[in-house]
Amino acid sequence: MGKSGSSRRALLKGTAFATLSAGLAGCTSSAERVVERVAPVDQGGAVDRDEISTETIAHAERLFDVSYTHSEREQIVSVIDDYISMATRLRLVEKPNSLAPACVFDPRLPGRTYRAQGNNLVRSNENPGPLPADDVSIAYAAVWQLSAWIARGDISSRRLTDIYLSRIARFDRQLSCFVTVTADIARAEADRCDVELAAGRNRGPLHGIPYGMKDIIDVANVASTWGATPYRNRIAEEDARVTVMLREAGAVLLGKTTAGAIAYGERWFDGITRNPWNIEEGSSGSSAGSGSATGAGLVGFGIGTETLGSIVSPANRCGTTGLRPTFGRVSRSGAMALCWSLDKIGALTRSVEDTAFVLKAINGHDHRDPGSIETGFEADMNASVAGMRVGWNPTWFENATDADRAALAAARDAGVELVEVTLPDLPYGSLLISLYAEAAAAFEELTLNDADDSMVWQEPNAWPNTWRSSRFLSAVDLVNSDRLRRQVMDVMDEVFSEVDVLIGPNFVAGLLVITNYTGHPQLAFRSGFSEQETRSLSGENASNGSTHRVPQTTSLWGGLFEDGRILTLGREIERRLAVADERPPNFD
Repeated sequence: MGKSGSSRRALLKGTAFATLSAGLAGCTSSAERVVERVAPVDQGGAVDRDEISTETIAHAERLFDVSYTHSEREQIVSVIDDYISMATRLRLVEKPNSLAPACVFDPRLPGRTYRAQGNNLVRSNENPGPLPADDVSIAYAAVWQLSAWIARGDISSRRLTDIYLSRIARFDRQLSCFVTVTADIARAEADRCDVELAAGRNRGPLHGIPYGMKDIIDVANVASTWGATPYRNRIAEEDARVTVMLREAGAVLLGKTTAGAIAYGERWFDGITRNPWNIEEGSSGSSAGSGSATGAGLVGFGIGTETLGSIVSPANRCGTTGLRPTFGRVSRSGAMALCWSLDKIGALTRSVEDTAFVLKAINGHDHRDPGSIETGFEADMNASVAGMRVGWNPTWFENATDADRAALAAARDAGVELVEVTLPDLPYGSLLISLYAEAAAAFEELTLNDADDSMVWQEPNAWPNTWRSSRFLSAVDLVNSDRLRRQVMDVMDEVFSEVDVLIGPNFVAGLLVITNYTGHPQLAFRSGFSEQETRSLSGENASNGSTHRVPQTTSLWGGLFEDGRILTLGREIERRLAVADERPPNFD
């Protein structure tokens, strides 16, 4: 490469040595362990390892599906030390999980305007009826019912809290859905709610309602283990923003619900969370505990997170309602980051209206979350859906369940206008490159220090192997996957310029992946029941050969920030189907 190339390499090597000399004295133990894992550095800063040759490059080409000539490989060899040095030095920088990338995802397209919204939630006019005589029926009631009973003094928050704590003590051994039960906190918060209500202060529809918080979201001075062995003794120092907002809304914390290790699946460091409708199988994940506890009537509602299906999937498996809000609506500060450009926080409940209550409480801008967007939230649970333009495609329902078809028929009967839509044939699976890369970056320390070996799940598709494999993703392909993401955002913007809502099976046509990447909201609501093969506990999608009657959900997708619209339609379909109230048979 000549003198200029040699000089540049020498400069980089000298800079590397100067950086190490200045920083090693103050390195934390984690940084020192990283130094042990990377190639040693000699006094001149050069990487001390076997020389990289043109043959090395030729073998590496297969990893990236590229092909170079011999002379091109020689040029690569002449500069490759520079690239390796940059990466090696980068690994020495302490990067806490809360440190977000400088490039922040924004679902809003340039030049596009979005409807301004205030902060207004209109509750349904439906009568909650009298307070049931038995504790089990109270426990399974929807939040909109519990809220009305508390407000009119039919039941105290303390009594409701004790009902749920008793059920947790009775059933958690079977379900494995709680990591930590915060009984003292719950009773203290419930008593405060009752005192406030007696004094004439009602904080809103969540006042006095007990809930479970997914264990990747921090509650000060309470364990937040992220479901993984390396963090099982982690104690949160501060409240997450969502924790504060729920407390301010009057919700009562029952405890931390299980999360699949590092937000993947239903397997955590001390067990596998079960589906209350069929305890032979897992609850799906990673909001495993919130889905299971809500489905089994152990909480009024659960808080979950979704990067790629972690609200929708357990909602479907456990027969709950799950709302994944528009990206940016809910602050993620104080929550474990898995993929900064995809992570979202939402609710798992027993009715559609309940998710509106929760979203109203946690919606809001937070400067501590770089991805947070300031926008209001409006929803009217009494609004008519007649004339609403609902997109669908006949092929989406060819292999759908009877429950999915019933949901479509209910929407049609409600007076919506069904509009056939098509999606272009694009390699949507290639969007996953960014998830793998961001997750590997977020948990680089576990990979470099071999702490990932302590994690319970060690199969090829589990995080440890995904993180290791992601080291071989191309940075060029990562950028191009992000360019594809922009193209898909344009596609979905065009779709939602023609329709108000999309309806279909939860995972049809790649819409779960597509809308997670574009930031559009998704609502999964119970639409019926089906006989399904039991998913083996040995793998997320394997079958053990038996079948079981389990609930089924169907999904609605909405335009950006139009979460209220899908909730209005979802509630109307839910009302017409009248299948949301059935309880699991073995948890009374």
